[in-house]
Amino acid sequence: MNLKKNQAVKASKPVEPVSRFSDFDVDLFKSGKHFKLYEKFGSHVIAHEGVTGTYFAVWAPNAKIVSVMGNFNGWNKAEHQLFVRWDGSGIWEGFVPNVGNGEVYKYYITSFDGTGHEKGDPFALKWEEAPATASIVWDTWYEWKDKEWMDTRYEVNALNKPFSVYEVHFGSWARSPESPDQFFSYRLMADKLVPYVKEMGFTHVEFLPLMEHPYYPSWGYQITGYFAASARYGSPQDLMYLIEQFHLNGIGVIMDWVPSHFPGDAHGLYNFDGTHLYEHADVRKGFHPDWKSYIFNYGRSEVRSFLISNALFWLDRYHTDGLRVDAVASMLYLDYSRKEGEWIPNEYGGRENLEAISFLKELNIAVYGNFPDVQTIAEESTAWGGVSKPTFQSGLGFGMKWMMGWMNDTLDYFSEDPLHRKYHHRSITFSTVYAFTENFMLPLSHDEVVHGKKSLLYKMPGDEWQQYANLRLLFSYMFTHPGTKLLFMGDEFGQSSEWNFSNSLDWHLLEFEPHLGIQELVKGLNKLYRTEPALYERSFSADGFEWLDVNDAENSVLVYARKGNEESDELVIVLNMTPVVRADYRFGLPSGGNWKVIFNSDDKKYYGSGADLKESSAADSIPWMNKVHSMTVNLPPLGGIILKKA
Repeated sequence: MNLKKNQAVKASKPVEPVSRFSDFDVDLFKSGKHFKLYEKFGSHVIAHEGVTGTYFAVWAPNAKIVSVMGNFNGWNKAEHQLFVRWDGSGIWEGFVPNVGNGEVYKYYITSFDGTGHEKGDPFALKWEEAPATASIVWDTWYEWKDKEWMDTRYEVNALNKPFSVYEVHFGSWARSPESPDQFFSYRLMADKLVPYVKEMGFTHVEFLPLMEHPYYPSWGYQITGYFAASARYGSPQDLMYLIEQFHLNGIGVIMDWVPSHFPGDAHGLYNFDGTHLYEHADVRKGFHPDWKSYIFNYGRSEVRSFLISNALFWLDRYHTDGLRVDAVASMLYLDYSRKEGEWIPNEYGGRENLEAISFLKELNIAVYGNFPDVQTIAEESTAWGGVSKPTFQSGLGFGMKWMMGWMNDTLDYFSEDPLHRKYHHRSITFSTVYAFTENFMLPLSHDEVVHGKKSLLYKMPGDEWQQYANLRLLFSYMFTHPGTKLLFMGDEFGQSSEWNFSNSLDWHLLEFEPHLGIQELVKGLNKLYRTEPALYERSFSADGFEWLDVNDAENSVLVYARKGNEESDELVIVLNMTPVVRADYRFGLPSGGNWKVIFNSDDKKYYGSGADLKESSAADSIPWMNKVHSMTVNLPPLGGIILKKA
């Protein structure tokens, strides 16, 4: 009896008091300066005193009791209680023996008012597939084979290199015709999407959020598992394999990232320990009226550490090459989508969210300090100044900003009947007034082809031929305008219907010549963009662009030059925005000599009319538009041409 009693005393307790936090870790966390919290919080399989098990750590400063429950204890809410640290950090932690990878678990949090809350792990590396809501013990170990890419990607990601992005919603890019309700997996997409993006000539792919989200129709923008790849499509290692395959094919990967808001699902971050822990308690700062979701408390140090750690996590563990930060405008303004009386002014009486501004600056400092060869890209839709300026110049520190003004003006202009375009000429030329105030990316994104806005193709006016010609002209304008490029999936072959997240793209349209022509045009533009330095070397500098004729509203013709570092790389772009052939149209040239047409959107291979156009012509010594030399060309209908000095 005595022997058995002694053995029982020596047996493992349900939870052992183990910590992975040093005092320095805690100090950094509490001051908002710990940016690798994923190495500490969450669930980690470790060995303790010769026993393998899982260490759990969670932040719940207002909890009375925190327990871990799962299949391993029959979902008992009280058996495996974690230990709260003595330092006032609000961290609960402990080691549970004989729990390993693949174990499903949740935290049961009893708040000070006695209410209980079943919560997923904010730092979980894997979750159950929705609609199930539990976290899973997992790791992010992967034997990467993309060292060459990682060592040299600074060349691809540089601001003076071509940057052409293919935006993808994972669940609806393609599905099997035999099983249209089933998603392609990460690994299957590696076989299908990677070669397609490479063939099309895009330099980068951008995924709408792939973090775990419970509600599929949110497109991924309502996240509960910020550190987990969505289980709908496979494991974390499966996503790593997909990213690796992109890298092995010379293609960068950008992730959409959402630090602006999160949903109120019971198992998520909202009301996490029975209090408003991650979100503001005051709904005037903590609730988003547009998305019916909750806004992070950017003034709380621990929340800043959580978010910045999450950004670095995807760059670190998943080797991603950039983050496109969603809804930045909603973060910057306290009165965003709010009426008078529904928001709280800042300490100076203004509408700027000073805490969010500080957070965004710190985010970019941390990202570029740790990963100087990536890019952060802001979706910011207002005239906020200095979004892509360095923080030491009082900017927010992003690498690039979406040029929403260009997008709106361009789509408005192209939706006009060509007969009326001469009255809207300024709207298509206005973008160059401010084009060099930021490092702009030109976005034709998913937001423009949903909610009754129509597909890009059907935004175009005219008969069927004119619609295709207008779309080819739009893309020609886009790829020759200063700035980097982003095109949403399906636009590159003229998807005719609006994007539907529930279905595959209409790939069968490529059986028809007009759609195949659009696809070939985008492929040709990407090739041109990547091989002509004038289109990318000075993309964010005014000395890389020159209007040769900005005032021909009557004919709705635009003529401009793009310039690289070498004079011999200079290009001249002429766009005819009407379906009328402009015979012997004269325009000024930067210099004399022989000029050759290297691209024509009206070419028959693009389903154009193939209107008569001389391949090359010598410049005339006839002054025109303040230039010493000029030339005449027959401009194709609704066509764009690019000339280069032979």
